[in-house]
Amino acid sequence: MRLTSTKKSLMDKSFLLLFFKKEALASLLAATLLTTPALAQKPQYGGNLEIGTVYATISALSFDPADFAWKLNHDTGLYLETLFAGDLEKSLRKGGKYSFKPDAWLATDSLKGELAESWAWSDNPLKLTIKLRQGIMWPEKPGVMKSREFVADDVVFSFNRQNNSPKRFPDYYDYVAKVEATDPHTVVFHMNYFNADWDYRFGWGYYSQIMPKELADAGPANWKNATGTGPFQLTEYLQGNAQAYTKNPIYWDKEKIDGTDYKLPFVDKVTYRIIKDEATQHAAIRTGKLDILEAIRWQAVDNLKKSAPGLKWSRWLSYSGIFLSMRVDTKPFDDIRVRRALNYAVNKPEIVKEYYGGNAELFAYPQHPDYIGYFQKLEDMPASVKELFEYNPEKAKKLLAEAGYPKGFTFKTQVCSCSPENMDLLPLIAGYLEQIGVKIEVQPMEYGAFLSAMTSLTNAPGYFMANGHTNPTRTLHKSFTPGQAWNPSQWNDPAYNAKMDQVFRTRDEATRQRLVQEMTVEILDRAPYIWLPVPYYYTAWWPWVKNYDGELRVGAVKPGPIYARMWIDQDLKKKMGH
Repeated sequence: MRLTSTKKSLMDKSFLLLFFKKEALASLLAATLLTTPALAQKPQYGGNLEIGTVYATISALSFDPADFAWKLNHDTGLYLETLFAGDLEKSLRKGGKYSFKPDAWLATDSLKGELAESWAWSDNPLKLTIKLRQGIMWPEKPGVMKSREFVADDVVFSFNRQNNSPKRFPDYYDYVAKVEATDPHTVVFHMNYFNADWDYRFGWGYYSQIMPKELADAGPANWKNATGTGPFQLTEYLQGNAQAYTKNPIYWDKEKIDGTDYKLPFVDKVTYRIIKDEATQHAAIRTGKLDILEAIRWQAVDNLKKSAPGLKWSRWLSYSGIFLSMRVDTKPFDDIRVRRALNYAVNKPEIVKEYYGGNAELFAYPQHPDYIGYFQKLEDMPASVKELFEYNPEKAKKLLAEAGYPKGFTFKTQVCSCSPENMDLLPLIAGYLEQIGVKIEVQPMEYGAFLSAMTSLTNAPGYFMANGHTNPTRTLHKSFTPGQAWNPSQWNDPAYNAKMDQVFRTRDEATRQRLVQEMTVEILDRAPYIWLPVPYYYTAWWPWVKNYDGELRVGAVKPGPIYARMWIDQDLKKKMGH
């Protein structure tokens, strides 16, 4: 009887809605449907997913893993798989405890095999033995390769290619003595010593993709040669416009829903839309041209909720820290008094309240609150760290005078024009610093030139950026040890480097957590950056996107397995006017 009443109510409302415009019809009907008791629904195959990803403003940087471009898993991870990935069965949506939103962190108990079926450590000698899934096939790619089975030699080849790349990060794989295939489906990693980031570095991290030798021979930098064992295959690339991935008909994985296994992927095609203008992004999600928009600044949320009330939402604390880096190998930033003074001069609580409207956390970098066991709250830290997040311009002036700069100074700061938020925020920081006599010469740069300045060690004394947290250990390693691409402050302290090495060699995670907390306090206290609040972002999607609850990554910036498990409710989409 209740169902009959519900149907009648919907019919009455649908009749009335005919008098409204199309967009109003879609929004009101969406709200009605979302409050109606839902019947069990089987997955549907077909359709295209249009996505404005977390990196909607940036085209692919490279399609070749040996280039060590940070965005590789985002762009190649739909067709190139890794040994491990996050287990979505342990997601919040499935009753687990993980959001699967961090950019490059997977808790130990959230890990599952992707190309790997099982793995085990053994000592004396130290080695890791990985059993690979059998029956996984590389699809045929005309001009590149015939279809064949994925085997252990592919893992050995991929690791050695990465390890021999001239663009490899220093010491990145030095703990691995050699990798060998002991049979077609077994790979053994022989270790020089233990490294706590072993799984991240070659198992599911930024540069862990497994590729066939045939692709390397054909030229992986050319997107037209792209092929892999993943759920989709790259079939279109228009720089600055779109990247399209089409269903891999011989993909191996399945999704269990209500006790039934379903072959993946559900959708026929996934398209990344590259949209640099925020207003255009918002218009695209509001009108249904995008099914999902993964990163929306808080300022736009209320308006979108009013103009498109049918959208579903997820809020997440950014996995990138925002800061103004100061080159400690350049005067005046070689003096800690100057660096601390600039921190005191910026009213960070006011930024949280006024600039972000409360949609930010005063402290959440370099460790992220999601890093359970590693993150330490600001209130639990020493007073010398706490005061860096308090506004004290008088103390700032006093320290500058002590350092020999009673009238302040001027310095150049580079910022990427690709980030609307950073372009908006830097003038505010400059305004605070002017109150103590310090002036910033702002140099906006396109993304390629901006990134190159840091990686070539030619960046200006000031460098304003957002940088990913990555994971609890790597966030310190990549940013505050020498030779790393993401070290704009040029921090190089032998004692700190030794502590970092100790962290990586520590097998007990509880001990490692304590060491990481100590190192985090130390680097905060020494202030190579002006530490800034971390904002919240929002993800919006239309309710016709099913089997999804705002998850973003199951590896280092890797969304492929998430997209493979989504399906589109075509009937609902039509009822909503799209």
